[in-house]
Amino acid sequence: MNKMGVKAYTWKLDIANGRVDLSHGAGGRAMGQLIEDIFHKALDNDWLRAGNDQSTFAVPSGRMVMTTDGYVVSPLFFPGGNIGTLAVHGTINDIAMAGAVPLYLSACFIIEEGFPLADLECIAQSMGDASRETGVPIITGDTKVVERGKADGVFISTAGVGRVPDGLDLRADAAQPGDAVIISGSIGDHGVAVMSKRENLEFDTAIISDSAALHRLVAAMVAVGGKHIRVMRDPTRGGIAATLNEIANQSKIGFHIDEEAIPLKPEVAAACEFLGLDPLNVANEGKLVAVVAPDGADVVLAAMQAHPLGAEAMLIGHAVADENCFVQMATSFGGGRIVDWLSGEQLPRIC
Repeated sequence: MNKMGVKAYTWKLDIANGRVDLSHGAGGRAMGQLIEDIFHKALDNDWLRAGNDQSTFAVPSGRMVMTTDGYVVSPLFFPGGNIGTLAVHGTINDIAMAGAVPLYLSACFIIEEGFPLADLECIAQSMGDASRETGVPIITGDTKVVERGKADGVFISTAGVGRVPDGLDLRADAAQPGDAVIISGSIGDHGVAVMSKRENLEFDTAIISDSAALHRLVAAMVAVGGKHIRVMRDPTRGGIAATLNEIANQSKIGFHIDEEAIPLKPEVAAACEFLGLDPLNVANEGKLVAVVAPDGADVVLAAMQAHPLGAEAMLIGHAVADENCFVQMATSFGGGRIVDWLSGEQLPRIC
């Protein structure tokens, strides 16, 4: 339901000092003012300005892709972003992993009574800035307010639609023995950035979330090597360990990867050691894993490395025939180990 186009109110919210109360979700004047002064101002575009309960848009010919997601990250603000930028980037990335061009987003806000209006404005403005920078507008949305203690500040639910280029069909069951495994950059940045903020940890070097929209990187990859790409995934919760295990099980193959080839910032490695975390299991929000046919690996890797979001891209291993669907890693100590699924929740509420 699109309640983000309401106008014609004569008083303004005290954003600097005010807080959300239950009247802001009751459908009356206060709710209209909240939407007008915060969401409409931050996310403004022609679709929202129309003030309908939905948005109408033209659908390009061809195959469409749709995704939905929810964001409950704690804390709401972390080095390199906040729940608003995370929601935009994460939804766009889910669309982009199909090789698709993201077109439109929607957003629903579940806000806790007592939440500071200044923080809500900052989150909304960050979302608006991110949607404009990526060229993917938020064209419809909704707000709900729940009683104090029922939402831990604010939760955001999103949906997105995009169009898949003709001739492209990326599927997690398409990986084959011999395929190359490429990652677009260093792992673990987002999870460690959130955890360090959550636990009030300070390190000698600042650790910043890698949260970013990957659709332009994907477009560069597809432009030169789309026919070679089998599957792409963004390794969010569960990290690259979960991503590779998921693909291995769906494609009925295994993977051999090289620990020394996996990009990992020294400060992230040190933080993981201090926190007792395995970097392979830590969430990322601005990286992708691509499984690519061997004859196209070089051209895809070169296209990634030529893009700012893929400058650190590395070939980290290959798919192998394995009826057990194991992900195996050659360690930096010259040994080997099985990279298994994460057991339990290593970092809860990371996105």
